[in-house]
Amino acid sequence: MEIIESETEKIPAVPPELPLLPLKDTIVYPLTIYPLVIGKEKSVKLINEVTIGNKILALTAQRKLETDVSFLSDIYGVGTMARILQMLKVPDGTLRILVQGIERITISELVQTDPFLRAKVKSNPEKIEMTVALEALMRGIAEIFQKMVTLAPNMPEELSAAALNIEDPRQLAYLIATNVRLELPQRQAILEIDSVYEKLTKLMQYLNREIEVLELGRKIQGQAHDQMQKAEREYLLRQQLSAIRKELGEESDEGTEIKNLREKIEEAKLPPEAEKESKRELGRMEKLSAASPEYSVIRSYLEWMISLPWNKTSASAIDIGKARTTLDEDHYDLDKVKNRILEYLSVKKLGEERNTQQKNIRMREPILCFVGPPGVGKTSLGQSIARALDRKFMRQSLGGMHDEAEIRGHRRTYIGAMPGRILQALKRVETKDPVIMLDEVDKIGADWRGDPSSALLEVLDPEQNKDFRDNYLDVPFDLSKVMFITTANQLDTIPPPLLDRMEVLHLPGYTEHEKLHIAKKYLIPKEVSANALEPGEIILEDATISAIIKNYTREAGVRNLEREIANVCRKAAKGIAEGKSTPIIVRADDLHDYLGNPRYFAEIAVMIDRPGVVTGLAWTPTGGDILFIEATIMPGSKQLTLTGQLGDVMKESAQAALSYVRTHAELFGIKKDFYEKNDIHIHVPAGAIPKDGPSAGVTMTTAIVSLLTGKIARYDVAMTGEITLRGKVMPIGGVKEKVLAAKRAGIKTIILPEKNKNDLEDVPEELRQEMTFIFVDTIDQVISAALKEK
Repeated sequence: MEIIESETEKIPAVPPELPLLPLKDTIVYPLTIYPLVIGKEKSVKLINEVTIGNKILALTAQRKLETDVSFLSDIYGVGTMARILQMLKVPDGTLRILVQGIERITISELVQTDPFLRAKVKSNPEKIEMTVALEALMRGIAEIFQKMVTLAPNMPEELSAAALNIEDPRQLAYLIATNVRLELPQRQAILEIDSVYEKLTKLMQYLNREIEVLELGRKIQGQAHDQMQKAEREYLLRQQLSAIRKELGEESDEGTEIKNLREKIEEAKLPPEAEKESKRELGRMEKLSAASPEYSVIRSYLEWMISLPWNKTSASAIDIGKARTTLDEDHYDLDKVKNRILEYLSVKKLGEERNTQQKNIRMREPILCFVGPPGVGKTSLGQSIARALDRKFMRQSLGGMHDEAEIRGHRRTYIGAMPGRILQALKRVETKDPVIMLDEVDKIGADWRGDPSSALLEVLDPEQNKDFRDNYLDVPFDLSKVMFITTANQLDTIPPPLLDRMEVLHLPGYTEHEKLHIAKKYLIPKEVSANALEPGEIILEDATISAIIKNYTREAGVRNLEREIANVCRKAAKGIAEGKSTPIIVRADDLHDYLGNPRYFAEIAVMIDRPGVVTGLAWTPTGGDILFIEATIMPGSKQLTLTGQLGDVMKESAQAALSYVRTHAELFGIKKDFYEKNDIHIHVPAGAIPKDGPSAGVTMTTAIVSLLTGKIARYDVAMTGEITLRGKVMPIGGVKEKVLAAKRAGIKTIILPEKNKNDLEDVPEELRQEMTFIFVDTIDQVISAALKEK
């Protein structure tokens, strides 16, 4: 083998300097002819200058299209020396030139930038190894190129003939590189490869990929064409088949389906607008082939229209006596809530009766919202209302919902579109006047997909929901007959416009006495049956139930109590299955064997063991709770440290408490300068739980006074109230929940603001008799009642 220069005798010598024309998104290869459009002022000057001389110039590609070339780094270092063959001036000021690539060059330095670019260049010819492998490669790539020309729609046949007749491998490589579809970096890479054999090998990879793409495109186009022909053929055959069956007096399946849908639309007795829309869609469906995608979409729409209960009602009169009996059977206590439900049903009963007679009474039915901790019976109240009214009941959980389409439905333009949850529920219950409970309305989310709570505004507004429009149906549906009930654990997260449409009924937690009766009347019979036991096979004494309530559960509701009773029943069932004699009597002393070690203890006396620790009361979304506020003093520089994940309002209460104590230090027997060289740290345990609110103000003040006077707080006393800088105790909320929490913790005495005295009416009578309530108006009264003498 020998290495020779490619046609060096035919190539003019490369001068040391050449005018340089940078190209945008274009590569001109040696031994090729390429048209260029010149519009830039510098480039026009360069072409005018070159055409006067020897017409030789250097061409290379820019690295970035949007920048002007000022440095060598703005262009590729390998380019082409070319000759201008033709030049044409256009009226718009641009030039059209035809250039012929001559030789590959390397650009080493820019020597001039104005009025046009000049650069130092040197020849960089490719190396050609004339071998059998190179000849075989040339033949192979020429054949592949010929195949690509036949597949490509806009390439002339002469190119394949030219490729077969070229004997110079370098010229063949550059011919193919010019005509195959490549990105600019790929074209430049072909130019920069020194070995012609490697150039052709690389180009063969690109050609094979391009042929694969072209063949796939032709295949897809052919399939689409075949499918269109097939659909047209099927349509014509169906039309002919329909005509033949019509002549024979037979009905086609498609015609039968449309006939059945028309009959069902007539039977459904739809409202005028819904009937008009249904018939319009049915008319469109008749003109479509059953194979058309639109056909199935219209059929699904019509099936939804005829399956909804437009006129079906339960048609049962409201019996107030039956409703009262049902509510009492299903729920213990909750008298205030039950009375409000009975009032609601009474108004509804009178309104329906008098509307039937006079037809002119305008009713406005409120939407009841049951708010309370988990496990107090909110959902089961809705079921009881439905049972009392002899209506169907449907529960819809809204917790975590974040898509508005869940309420309003999706438009039919979307694949798999459906109506919203409200109409889906009505389809399942098959009446237009069920009881629908919207559970966890305080846990609705909102994001870029929409705000479901905004969609609920129309659903829950009696003035609007008689013409509720679901996006899928796009016709009005009357929701005014539906009895909507909502539930929530707290009101803070419910949007105000939505809350304004509802009447809130609070369900506070249960006392120990109430839990005992609920367990005996409801929970134990339910779990005995659920665990395959017979009545009388297991007996839980009252003391046992009370021990479970005190030592194994600490909650506002009865959900955990039900779980613990279920645990006892399961272990009893296991004993019976193993041959143990019945009845099994479970006593309080036996609970360790059934439920393990007690989980909760009366820890008040243990916590209140030194000055600076005071018991407070707090309200939480899951009921009331007690909290211990601790204060300590240390040498420092008049700093107040607050820990325990306190909110801004609670931090401000601590500041107010300290300011009051500093102002009235002598009144409590505290040195006036106690804060000059000391720091005070107030901490609320359970630091992982965020806490906020003003009701801990009196507790913090008492803790600071206890710390500075050395007086220990009474362990059986808890307190709540907001403090002012004047020492006044302001009223707070959640009195019943806080009292119940104090009772569960074993506290006997509660200090409350004077203005909360009337709130004790909500507290059960047995609690008011068992516990002592001290009503205060100033912080002095709190400290006198809460702190012991030294």
